[in-house]
Amino acid sequence: MPTGRRAVLRIAAALGATATVGVLAADRFGAPPGAPQALAPEAAAGPAPGGPGGTPAAGAPAGGRLRPSSYRLQPMTAYAPPAYRRAVPPVRQRPFLQMSGVGRSMVLTFDDGPDPRYTPEILATLRRYGCRAMFFVCGEMATVNRDLVREMAADGHVVGNHSWSHPLIPKLRPSGIRDELGSTSDLVEKILGSAPLWYRAPFGAWNRHSFEIGAELGMEPLAWTVDTLDWQEPGTGSIVRRVLDGAAPGVVVLSHDAGGNRAQSVAALKRYLPELLDAGYSITVPRR
Repeated sequence: MPTGRRAVLRIAAALGATATVGVLAADRFGAPPGAPQALAPEAAAGPAPGGPGGTPAAGAPAGGRLRPSSYRLQPMTAYAPPAYRRAVPPVRQRPFLQMSGVGRSMVLTFDDGPDPRYTPEILATLRRYGCRAMFFVCGEMATVNRDLVREMAADGHVVGNHSWSHPLIPKLRPSGIRDELGSTSDLVEKILGSAPLWYRAPFGAWNRHSFEIGAELGMEPLAWTVDTLDWQEPGTGSIVRRVLDGAAPGVVVLSHDAGGNRAQSVAALKRYLPELLDAGYSITVPRR
C-alpha cells in the first residue's frame, strides 16, 4: 500500500477512536436514567410539532440530554415540600381577659415561677385532680429550674412567657421589650423544643410595642378575669373566696407560684380546686 494511503487510514482510525471515547464519556457523565429533565428552550416556547397534544412525531427524539454542568446547576427544588411556619397572630389592642366557647370551664394561671419551694406542690395538686393549668414563667426563674419547666409540659400544662426579669414593660424601649420577651421564648424553646404561644405582661401593664413584639414572636396576650390578690398574702380563706365568688364559664384566674411567700396560694388551691370540680366546672387550657 502506498505510503500516503497508509497515513490517511491511520488518521481516520485515530479520529474514529476519539469519537467513540467521547460518546462513552458523555453517556457515563450525563443525567442518570429517570432523573428530572429541564425543558429545552424549544419545549419551553411551546408544543413541539408532530403528534397530537404537542407530543413529538414518531421517530423524533424526545429531547436532548442535559450536559453535566447544566444538570448540577439546576436542582429541581420546586419538588421539595415547602417549609412549615406557624401563622403569626394578629397584633391585638388589648389582651384576652377570658376564654370564650369553652362551656362550663375555667382556666387557672400561675405567674412568676417556677419556684422549687411552691411550684412542685401546685403541680402535685393539679395532677391529683387530673387538671391542667397555665404557667407564665419568668426567664430568670426558668433558667435555674429547667426540670420544673419540663415537668409542667410533661403534665400537659401550658408554659407561657412572663418576660425575663419581670419589669414594667411600658417603661422599656422596644429593644428592651424584645430582649425580655425574646430571651424567655428562646429559653422555653431550648428546654421544651417549642416556643411559647401565650404571654402575659408583668403587672398586667401592656403597651402597643408589647402587642406588636409579642405577635412577631408568635404569641397571643392573655390577662385574667379574677385576681386572687395572693401576692398580698391576704390569707388562704380570702384567696379561696375570691376564686369561688368569681367562678363562671370562661373565667381566667390569676395566682402566683413564685415572687414571694406563696404558701397561702398552695393551700388555697387545695381547697378551691375540688369545690370547683364538685360545682360542675372543668379546668382547662386554651388551644391554638
